[in-house]
Parts: sequence; structure tokens; C-alpha cells
Amino acid sequence: MWIELALVAAATERIRLGPGVTNPATRHPAVTASAAAKLQLESGARAVLGLGRGDSALTQIGRRPVPVAELESALVAIQGFLRGERAQVDGVPSEIAWIADSGQPKVPVAVAATGVHVIEVGARHAEGFDFTVGAEPERVRWAVTTAREAEDGDTVSLGMFVNVAVHPDRAIARDLVRGSTAILARFSTEGAPQDGLSEVTRAGIARLASEYDESRHGQSSAPAARRLEDDFIDRFAVCGPADEVVERLGALRDLGIERVIVVPGSLDADPAAVEESNERFAEDVLPALH
Repeated sequence: MWIELALVAAATERIRLGPGVTNPATRHPAVTASAAAKLQLESGARAVLGLGRGDSALTQIGRRPVPVAELESALVAIQGFLRGERAQVDGVPSEIAWIADSGQPKVPVAVAATGVHVIEVGARHAEGFDFTVGAEPERVRWAVTTAREAEDGDTVSLGMFVNVAVHPDRAIARDLVRGSTAILARFSTEGAPQDGLSEVTRAGIARLASEYDESRHGQSSAPAARRLEDDFIDRFAVCGPADEVVERLGALRDLGIERVIVVPGSLDADPAAVEESNERFAEDVLPALH
């Protein structure tokens, strides 16, 4: 991941760069902090660090997402490293001296959050959130309200991951994001509250909890993804003609979301079809949002 980010940094000038997201288990906090700080240095201060409890990176090696307490401990340590301070890791004082001497702005950290406890951790220790709660307005409103109530002092930046496909044929748009929608929706099976979920979305999430196949992670052709109802995808994702995508994303902005991280296609989607959707997003959606 960090090698790819370095290549992207060398080939671009403006876009923000970072993992979406990494976790405290597969890399030591000091390794993550050092990599993020080096990306910040090489990219001209365009790095952002996305951090969460872990998903496929852990389940594919037979582990579960890390407990919230472990996420918080790692987040505190990583933030200390990124500020150039001495941090506590496993009860031992540690520091990465070159970060303090680099002269770069601190890398901001955004916590990927679905449930209350992770939102509370992010509100205490991070600069931002990237919610993974789907695009239903009431659900997003719940996440925004929960984050604002948990803040202690500084206002935290609010973003979210959104499955997006732009195509005049809604059925084609749905199928482009069917597998990636299953990924984000499955996060809500990990004990997250059901506040703001419609009955359609609640039932779809419950079905995913019992049917999701880790070996078919992110694939539209996976049985669990194929069985997602069209209405579920229409609510949880943002897909369809460009004007409707603009309206849906604008509604998220009105709820307090400051940025979206677009998840544009499933792992097994036709690359040409994904590229076509991305071009429609760039040409027909982004200008309207600006």
C-alpha cells in the first residue's frame, strides 16, 4: 500500500493521499506513523492517515477486527509519533525523532467509524472521521449527531465512504457497486446500533451477517452480494443517473458531511464499465457539486 501511495504521490500534485484504511494489527504503530510521515514529506504535505479496527486484512489471516481499546491505544501512540512527541507503546516510551525534525505539518488522522464506541474514540483523539454507515439520510444524521455530541473541544472533520456508480441505467449502476456495497454494509453487522436504518437496510444487513463469504470479499458475483435487494443498494449506495447522484451527495453535505471517499466499483466489476462511471462522475457530478 505505501509503495503504491508513493508512486501516486510522484505522479500527482493536488490530491490527498492515504490508506483507506489501515489497522493497528498488521503494522506496528511506529511503522504506520513513520510511513505516513514519510508520505507527507515526499508528497508536499498531502498525506492523510485512515485508521480503523481492520477488516479483510485481518479476516484473511484468520483474525478478527481489533478491540476498540486496542484501536484507541494505537491511535494515541500514532498521534504522539506524528506530533514528534514521545509515545507510550506497550508501556514503553518510544519516539521517532526525525518526524519532529522534518518541518512538515502533522499528518491528520481520520478514524473509520461505524459504531458509537469507535466514534467516541475518534472524537477524543483524531482530526476527522470517515464514516462507513451507508448513505441513508437518517443513518448519516445519527452518525453526525453522535460525533458532535462526543467531541471534547476541537471540532472534528466529518467525512464518509460512499459506494458510487454513475450510469443512466440504474440496473447497470447497481451491479457496478453490488460487491463493494456488501463490504461497507457488512461493517454494520459488527455490533453497530441500528439507529436511522430503514427496515429494508436493517434486513439486508442481517442477511449479510449470516451469508457473507470472506473468500469472495468485495465481489459482485458472490452469493451474498447477488442476493442484496435492489432497494437495499439504492438506499445504502449512491447509484444511478448523474443528476440523482448530485442530489444524493448534496443531501449528505447538507447533513454536515464535508467530504466523501468514493468507492467506485466492485473487485470483479468490468474495468471499462467502472472507468465509464468514473468519467461520468468527473464530468457530470463533480462540477455540479463545486
